[in-house]
Amino acid sequence: MVDLISQEYDIVARYQGGNNAGHTVKNERGKFVLNLLPSGILRPNVVCVMGNGMVIDPHHLAGEIENLRKQGVEISPANLKISDRATITMPYHVEQDGLEEARLSKTGAQFGSTKRGIAYAYGDKYMKKTLRMGDLLHLDDAVKKRLVTMVDSKNLVMEGSYNASPISVDEMWAWLEKYAAIFKDYICDVGQYLADADAAGKKVLFEAQLGALRDIDFGIYPYTTSSNVIGAYAPIGAGIPGHKLHNSIGVMKAYSSCVGDGPFTAELAMTEEEKHDLREAGHEYGAATGRPRRVGPIDLVASRYGVFCQGCDEVALTLLDVLDYMERSPWSLPTS
Repeated sequence: MVDLISQEYDIVARYQGGNNAGHTVKNERGKFVLNLLPSGILRPNVVCVMGNGMVIDPHHLAGEIENLRKQGVEISPANLKISDRATITMPYHVEQDGLEEARLSKTGAQFGSTKRGIAYAYGDKYMKKTLRMGDLLHLDDAVKKRLVTMVDSKNLVMEGSYNASPISVDEMWAWLEKYAAIFKDYICDVGQYLADADAAGKKVLFEAQLGALRDIDFGIYPYTTSSNVIGAYAPIGAGIPGHKLHNSIGVMKAYSSCVGDGPFTAELAMTEEEKHDLREAGHEYGAATGRPRRVGPIDLVASRYGVFCQGCDEVALTLLDVLDYMERSPWSLPTS
């Protein structure tokens, strides 16, 4: 939907989350899977912004860009701007995510994490123990001193709690140097860029990563993501906190789907066979993880709450055609 709407905009900005997002886009150019990049990247005349509210894994981003380039998508500093304030997802965040999910799964307490380090990058951000993309522009002694402090702290957890191998400062420094060379021309003050664009009359579209029920504050906590996904956060996470939204579009499927653990009432309304048929008809497998999605009929109670949280001015109802295989939807009212 963002890809479709972005044709009418000059800029598309992601404002939260990381590569735990999985957006599959099908358009006249082909089929594309996006995790970190805004969906507007497929439109040649659109500039994409990765805002300060994001957590960015440079290794994953480099691979995502390479894959898109192989599909004929042009990506350069001219059409991709990365906030110097965005948090870096380090390799040890990803490792810790996997270790903790494995520990929790022994007692059935797992969250269904994508194991991409998102919660741990955000957690360290709020403990002031992360680096930001702007640090890649000046990897000096001051940055290295901070890295040493962060790695020492993280090793207390990795070795003491998980009996894992210690993190090497030298390996992390070499990793940072590698991706600094790749992304140095993309990193900038996106807040100033967006403010100037707005002043010049450019149209800016903010792209969310997940639905309202995954919001860290207003979602089904603790089975949420680790950031604020609702539209009110968009100007903050994009880099222009003093600006206001002019329109909010809620994007909904004609049925319910979910990846991860936690309450999901809609799935109780269908048999296992019905859910299997719906999952196959909608190709409901996570774009980020490949996991089968949990599915069910549209949940109008949850949808109404989502509209409330997002302050929606409009709703885009998608994937009605997926239901074409049904002679009669199992949750429809009788006609007589």
